[in-house]
Amino acid sequence: MQEIPVYLFNGFLESGKTSFIADILSDPNFTEDERSLVILCEEGIEELDDSLLSRARATVVTVEDKSELSLRWFRDLAKQYKPDRVLIEFNGMWELDPFIENCLPPEWPLYQIVATVNAETFELYAANMGPRMFEHITTADLIVFNRCTDALKDMLHKRNIRAMNPRATIFLDDVNGGSEDYRDNMELPFDLDAPVIDIKDEDFGLWYVDASGSPEKYEGKVVRFKGMAYKSPQVAKNEFVPGRFAMVCCAEDITFVGFICRGADTRKIEDKGWYWVTAEMRTEYNPAYRGEGPVLYYRHIEPAEKPVEEVATFS
Repeated sequence: MQEIPVYLFNGFLESGKTSFIADILSDPNFTEDERSLVILCEEGIEELDDSLLSRARATVVTVEDKSELSLRWFRDLAKQYKPDRVLIEFNGMWELDPFIENCLPPEWPLYQIVATVNAETFELYAANMGPRMFEHITTADLIVFNRCTDALKDMLHKRNIRAMNPRATIFLDDVNGGSEDYRDNMELPFDLDAPVIDIKDEDFGLWYVDASGSPEKYEGKVVRFKGMAYKSPQVAKNEFVPGRFAMVCCAEDITFVGFICRGADTRKIEDKGWYWVTAEMRTEYNPAYRGEGPVLYYRHIEPAEKPVEEVATFS
């Protein structure tokens, strides 16, 4: 069967999904005179203009209930409309993982997940629907916060959104139509040009997020930090993962984060013991990452006292 690329747009009602889709369909470099199928899983105030749909050779199909979504339904759509691509405006209240795993046909590869977030209501939704908001952000390849004022941009930087999804590209769109990369105004509390970059206990979270999102900045750099040793069966015998438990979004979302360290004699390293680790950073493919990521090359290790605050934060 012919592959049909899927672009999925996730977010709560009135987060800007429809406007984002309209902007994409207005771009001739995206449509390229090919047929697009737009699947709308909820109705908002914004609607796609009929003249825009005609110019973009796009057809809209609406979904009233998530029970309609199935492999057969999607394959029937492919036979009926013969699209070259599919854009899905997902319902932000529905769970995403079961949809991807059980509904999308294998021949419909998911090219990109875009999460749109209304910055004005972000804190309200995060407080009242934290797990769903967390899913929107952590599963996305591109995250767009719209309706940002300067105060809201400051708030989003303090919340350190990149901690929730270091691999995603994040943009802050302001009320005047401007847009900025989330990384542009991040200040780091350590010296990247030092012979050895010394990471303080309270800065571990910021370092982890920055190195995850921009590993090229740390290529060949030597770092020293305190971490808990995790000896996972998923890594090689001469590897371990020094890291920290970290609160990513809220108290319910504490997880272990760290980078693979290669070349150490792991027989002398106690699992879940605390150590000062000195290592050179490189960017490499590793199966544990399912792609490329920062890999630490062992230089020195020594026992350490656990930090006063064992759970790392990202601010």
